[in-house]
Amino acid sequence: MFASLLTAIPRGKKAVIPVNKTVRKFLDSPWTELAVRWILGATFLFAAFHKIMAPESFAKAIYSYGLFPEISVNLIAIILPFLELFSGLALIFGVYYRAGVVILSGLLILFTVTLSINLIRGHQFDCGCFYTSGPSPVSDIVYLMIRDILYLVGGAYLFVFKGHRRCCIQKKI
Repeated sequence: MFASLLTAIPRGKKAVIPVNKTVRKFLDSPWTELAVRWILGATFLFAAFHKIMAPESFAKAIYSYGLFPEISVNLIAIILPFLELFSGLALIFGVYYRAGVVILSGLLILFTVTLSINLIRGHQFDCGCFYTSGPSPVSDIVYLMIRDILYLVGGAYLFVFKGHRRCCIQKKI
C-alpha cells in the first residue's frame, strides 16, 4: 500500500496538495490575513483586559485548574495578561507580528493542554478566559478546546503567510 503511494510522488519534486483556485486566492489575499490578524489580536486584547482589571479573580481561576503550584499562581496571573496584551497589540498594529503570533500560539497550546488535562480528569473549573463565571460544564470545556484549536490554525496561517500585509506599522522584519 505504501509503495503505491510513494510511486505516485515523482522523485525530486515536492508533493503539492491541489487546492481550488478560489480558496488559494482567498488564502493569499492580504485582506484575509488582515481580518485573521485583527480577530486574533482583538480576542486576546479583550481577554487581557478583564484579567488585568481583576487579577485576583484570574488568580482564583488559575488556582482552580489544579495544575500549578500555589507559589506560582499569582505570578502567572500577573504576567500572562500582559503577554496577551502586548501580543494582541503586536498583531493589530503590525509591529513584530510574527513574534506576537508565536507567543499567542504558544499560549493557545498551553491553554489547550491544560483544558485537555482537566477534561480527562473530569475536573470542573472556571476557565478564566474572558471573565470568571464559575465552574464550566464538560460541554463548555470541549467548546473552549475547539475554539482554541481554531485560533491556533489562524495563528499558523498568519505565521506562514508570505504575501503583502496590510495596515502594518512595520513592513519588514
